[in-house]
Amino acid sequence: MKVHEHQAKEIFAKYGLPVPRGFPAFTVEEAVEAAQELGTWPVVVKAQIHAGGRGKAGGVKLANSIDEVQKIAAELLGKRLITFQTGAEGLPVSRLYIEEATNIYKEYYTAILLDRSKSKLILMASAEGGMEIEEVAAKNPEAIITVEIDPFMGLRPYQAREVALKLGFPKNLINKVANVFLKLYEVYIKEDASLVEINPLVLTKEGNVVVLDAKVDFDDNALYRHPDIMEMEDPTQESELEIKAKQYNLNYIKLDGNIACMVNGAGLAMATMDTIKLAGGEPANFLDVGGSANAEQIANAFKIILSDPNVKAIFINIFGGILRCDRLAEGIIKASHEVKPHVPIVVRMEGTNVELGKKMLKESGLNLITADTMWEGAKKAVEVAKNN
Repeated sequence: MKVHEHQAKEIFAKYGLPVPRGFPAFTVEEAVEAAQELGTWPVVVKAQIHAGGRGKAGGVKLANSIDEVQKIAAELLGKRLITFQTGAEGLPVSRLYIEEATNIYKEYYTAILLDRSKSKLILMASAEGGMEIEEVAAKNPEAIITVEIDPFMGLRPYQAREVALKLGFPKNLINKVANVFLKLYEVYIKEDASLVEINPLVLTKEGNVVVLDAKVDFDDNALYRHPDIMEMEDPTQESELEIKAKQYNLNYIKLDGNIACMVNGAGLAMATMDTIKLAGGEPANFLDVGGSANAEQIANAFKIILSDPNVKAIFINIFGGILRCDRLAEGIIKASHEVKPHVPIVVRMEGTNVELGKKMLKESGLNLITADTMWEGAKKAVEVAKNN
């Protein structure tokens, strides 16, 4: 689960991280009130969306008067902001953050995240802040400093100080910057985050260290421990189909292709999407129905993927383990009668009760295309999608 910048900063402030004063605003009037409450000029008007690259997309602007705050707020609220992370459709701006301006001298990047290749958390930092870290990694990877965090010891103060020194902070600020890293790690652990990021962390001309932007992603599996964070969820930042999928307990992410995937297991789902790409097609979604899916859940999965107008074919790729092939077949048959799919369906199944499942599908009278292997199924899905 993602939260907005202003929400991330509220969390950071609770842990003593140095964030600028600011107020969220949902209307032009609230934006004006927030600027008046700050009482200093200029102020920064920031569009709040769950994506990076807002500044380059015109979503972060300086205002030097009430009139400018009104004008900028009116332009941004209700707009769909398109950044390099949002895709062509962009994301709706339903709230702003009005923040005091910061006198920037130098920008840095820092984050705590999981390095899956090492099965450890790492502290990542760079003196090239304010840029997308992916761009820094591609063009100047040696500019990125990484420190592994021992899962039993946690981030140690000496590690934090070493990183601050390597980033080139003045010696009188080393302990202050190290404390930022330590507090960031505390946020990650105590709030069950999957990513905490500051980009940029700023050294001001006055010699202060300021968290100028903040990002926190939370582990969905731990949200039950954080009802206060669950209340921060903003459904306007998710697609309607993804919201529906959550209600059905389905793991669904909409993509830009035209071949819908229905798979059990996240690993197999990723492999299925890769195979479709290899066969020359484009997946329309990631959809993991899970190992314990029943006929009703499979019917709901059909409803979700068929609600996407871009879908030209459906590729069902199941390895029957906990989800037996006969149960899948039952779900497909029930869903087809209930939803009446208007696009071709390619089915490849293997595993427990596979022969029974195939028999049920064959005798169902449904117009299904079967395949014995994932590669064969992907090629058939790509072919029928092109002809549909």
